[in-house]
Amino acid sequence: MENFRKVRTSEEESPLPFSDLPPDVVEMKVKEGSKIRNLMNYAMAQMELKGRRQIVFSGCGRAVTKTITCVEIMKRKLGGLHQVTKVRYKTLLEVWQNQDPLPGGPAQNLTVHKNVPSICILLSRDPLDPNETGYQPPETPAGLQTQPGKAGEDTSGCSTKGLKRPLPSPPEELLTKKLQVQVAGGPRGTGTTDHQPDHHQ
Repeated sequence: MENFRKVRTSEEESPLPFSDLPPDVVEMKVKEGSKIRNLMNYAMAQMELKGRRQIVFSGCGRAVTKTITCVEIMKRKLGGLHQVTKVRYKTLLEVWQNQDPLPGGPAQNLTVHKNVPSICILLSRDPLDPNETGYQPPETPAGLQTQPGKAGEDTSGCSTKGLKRPLPSPPEELLTKKLQVQVAGGPRGTGTTDHQPDHHQ
């Protein structure tokens, strides 16, 4: 293969693995050399400016990781998106051309069929079927957003009370325990017996 150079790569066309998609759904085909900034600018414009309800990101081979990165960025920026992920295999057709053909002979082309992992991720503002394989519900932006007012107050209240109450008492308890250990275990030495009561408590 050292005399061959890859001149063309194409992937087999296959329908998106999602049902009930609108006919004009935007599919972001992520390639290995795609720039994430360009992909995200276009995708965000479709969702925010043009008011699209759904968008699909797809990529195969080495572009799978970049596809997932784009999806995570969009979920963080927009929030509240339902997600369905489908993983499958796609066939890539690579055409290699002989750079050192035989004298007087035609250039020899070699076609290679490669099966590579492929990922398709549907993001939707509208609810999707939670029973569908690969479904992920929207993430809550700050973790505790179910009751915005109460959650914030309760959390801060608990942490303040938690800090004020226990801190003064443990030093006194530890001091008492340490004195008891030293008095009781003095003749036997302090090295190992000091830590035993703390360990059991």
